[in-house]
Amino acid sequence: MTTSSLLERMAAAGLRPLQFAGRQLLPVVQGGMGVGISAHRLAGSVAAQGAWGTIASVDLRRHHPDLMARSEGMRDSDERKKTVIEQANQEALAREIRQARGIAGDRGVLAVNVMRAVSDYAASVRTALQEGVDALVVGAGLPLDLPELAQDHPDTALVPILSDARGVALLWRKWERRQRIPSAIVIEHPGHAAGHLGAARVADVGDARFDFETVLPAVRQHLRDAGVEGRVPLIAAGGVRRCEDIQRLQALGADAAQLGTAFVVTEECDAHPNFKQVLAEARDEDLVEFTSVAGLPARAVMTPWLKKYLKAEERLQAVAQLKQRCTMAFDCLSQCGLRDGLKGWGQFCIDQRLASALRGEMNKGLFFRGRGGLPFGSQITSVRQLLERLMTPGVPVGTPA
Repeated sequence: MTTSSLLERMAAAGLRPLQFAGRQLLPVVQGGMGVGISAHRLAGSVAAQGAWGTIASVDLRRHHPDLMARSEGMRDSDERKKTVIEQANQEALAREIRQARGIAGDRGVLAVNVMRAVSDYAASVRTALQEGVDALVVGAGLPLDLPELAQDHPDTALVPILSDARGVALLWRKWERRQRIPSAIVIEHPGHAAGHLGAARVADVGDARFDFETVLPAVRQHLRDAGVEGRVPLIAAGGVRRCEDIQRLQALGADAAQLGTAFVVTEECDAHPNFKQVLAEARDEDLVEFTSVAGLPARAVMTPWLKKYLKAEERLQAVAQLKQRCTMAFDCLSQCGLRDGLKGWGQFCIDQRLASALRGEMNKGLFFRGRGGLPFGSQITSVRQLLERLMTPGVPVGTPA
């Protein structure tokens, strides 16, 4: 299927195209998913279809054996190990961006997602900017300093991920003082999304203040008051599974919808087939919310490892204490519940668990997943088929291709 035929389907469904970065796109954004889940194959393939593809910057060296080999055999006590790993990850990010560009060509939009909570946040922002990505997407914390980091790249789109109108107003004021405003805003609903969620506590993820019916009109009014309505697209993330979801969100004021889990279960996704199958077969009753090692609420599939961890979580938190060094020796998070002995936070190595999931190790991995059935049920399909389904109204969720 060509991009033009997808645009025709979009128009027939009454959907508006996403106008972004000087381009007309399908109103579909592929969310960033680490460690290594959304790398060059997925992001490049999505962009190649005229949509928005996103590479997640976290620990991408795991896709590159030669970069992994650089730190093999080095002791955790070796002060050079952290630097070696950090440099390997930046080289991996640069490679992934170039490879994604090779797949996408000049079609669609290619973005890089960087978590504000990771220790190499600034370095990853700089790498992505130097490689000429179309957009930088930042969540897992307020990226108040992003305009300063990107001040030499005025043409790169800067896109924060937020969950309520209050957060948008706060960030907007801070950015305006730095003579920059968001190029687009992702509004994530923590009650539906996967991975780290935009709420302060697990108990808050279902709060009505996050409902799209509340947030989207409020943020649209903020844009209207600021005199930029129509210039800053709003992207709604969480719970999107079919064309009617995108139609509803556009009616509420969104310009596009972001999906993560639905893109994981595609042939082009960079994860192991076992990872895709875990997410494809999971149901809402298999999901659980808990506090991540990053101190944020998170949602994942209740796999054997997660069940075992949650059973021991209270005991582990009670004895949490400051460690001499990071388990993985490279301090992936700026604040880490396990390393820093933060008792109310998660007490496991998230890099190890996400890396195990990337490799398809079902008994060891942490598998993030959003709520809701998937467009094709448990079937693994292509990016092209997914986008075609999302542009076609009247197809129930779970209908095989």
